[in-house]
Amino acid sequence: MDLLELMARAPGAPTVLDALGDEPGVHVVGGAVRDALLGAVPRELDLVVEGDAVAVAQRAAERLGGELVVHDRFGTATVRAPSATFDVVSARTETYAHPGALPDVAPGATIEQDLARRDFTVNAIALRLSDGAITEWPGARKDLAGGVLRVLHERSFIDDPTRLLRMARYGARLGFEPDPETDALAAAATVATVSGGRLGSELRLLLREPQPAALLALERHGLGRAVVHPAFRADAELIERTWALCPPDARAGLAILAGTLTRAADGLRAALDRLEFEASARGVVLEAAAAPLLAEQLAAADGDDAALWSAARRAGPEAVALAGALGPEREARRWLDDVRHRRLAITGDDFVAAGLTGPAVGDALEAAQLALLGGGAPGAAEQLAAGLAAVRPS
Repeated sequence: MDLLELMARAPGAPTVLDALGDEPGVHVVGGAVRDALLGAVPRELDLVVEGDAVAVAQRAAERLGGELVVHDRFGTATVRAPSATFDVVSARTETYAHPGALPDVAPGATIEQDLARRDFTVNAIALRLSDGAITEWPGARKDLAGGVLRVLHERSFIDDPTRLLRMARYGARLGFEPDPETDALAAAATVATVSGGRLGSELRLLLREPQPAALLALERHGLGRAVVHPAFRADAELIERTWALCPPDARAGLAILAGTLTRAADGLRAALDRLEFEASARGVVLEAAAAPLLAEQLAAADGDDAALWSAARRAGPEAVALAGALGPEREARRWLDDVRHRRLAITGDDFVAAGLTGPAVGDALEAAQLALLGGGAPGAAEQLAAGLAAVRPS
């Protein structure tokens, strides 16, 4: 299939091509071209203009009946049309004030100069929309055909250490390997010069990639220990089992990350804070990383639904999935697929109406739940009686 035909199948692409297809100097760059050359439909189109991106975007907005938002500092404009929203960026060069710094950008570059700021040769390819002409970093398409990840220059990981995580992401997604020189540069690199927030953002993106390959890639040169926690250890079988056990309402990426951190007895909360995990995600990882203890409790339930409920009632699905992957898979599956969904036919209001107050209401509800799971209280009347009997012994 023609590359432009593949481009046209990307989300929002028909609108982009209608608006910009005849504009001179507009290129699709990076991952979209890489994916199209591999025969895949791109996820999105990244657009670079040799010249004034704002003027090009203004004409596009007028054609589409949309609005224009200009970001002067970066020479970037966003077109918001009824059928699509997309960014148009001026070709630029980048410099780094110091290792790990955010780049200083300067628009007004050629497309060749713009490609020089890319992370890997396979992403340093551009396709001009007006005629389909390709511009590439030397050897880019050869590396693409060979499944090779190669940095463009020897300072690549020094300038931007987050490229180490991107190498793991692309390797997992594409099945590519770094060339020996790139691998040697990665081995000598450090992430100490980049902020935890930027590392955390890349880590969270990595959790969306094919697993266990993406997390296993962090074992290379101790990257997971440097980025996440000194106790980081990725086990392919554990990741696969955890992923398979996670129900739809679980945040599977956080569960498998926790599975690499079950030995992180100290400093895990601080590590997640440094990586700027938001509070709920941090809580999921911390709880699930303690899954070895939960696994023992699930195993001890040994098929007893009431005991299973007592063990897992306060645990999130991520923690239960990881606990099951560590051993008691049968019990974890039963909890996740059945037991946690079994609800009482009564509520606390029923016990209040029966005269209970304060903590006794909660105690009665727990007793009713255990009676339900034990098979002795299938209906509302039996559940009410079981709860009252537990708090009003004869």
